[in-house]
Amino acid sequence: MSEIASDCACPEGRVKNKAGKCVMPEVSFISFVLSLNTTALFHMGELGHPESGRKVVDLDLAKHTIDTLSMLAEKTRGNLDAQENELMTKVLYELKMHFIKTSEAGS
Repeated sequence: MSEIASDCACPEGRVKNKAGKCVMPEVSFISFVLSLNTTALFHMGELGHPESGRKVVDLDLAKHTIDTLSMLAEKTRGNLDAQENELMTKVLYELKMHFIKTSEAGS
């Protein structure tokens, strides 16, 4: 666990800034892609609801999230740094493979 999280008395999802105020973490391309990745995994039943723990499979929503990432990859092509590009490529590949596996299991 990071030092920020261990001594932070902020509500869940927030961190202390340099002034000690609880704020949302900085938005970055990488955090945005990882958020969409988490959303897709949630819709494929890999992650339970944060409060109930219940896992639900909604392949339409999972596909929509993967399609959103694909569109984002296309629109940002040539404008990403090496780390962002590698993350986008890996996330899309893994999600697509997982989607196929989940779809076949539900057939």
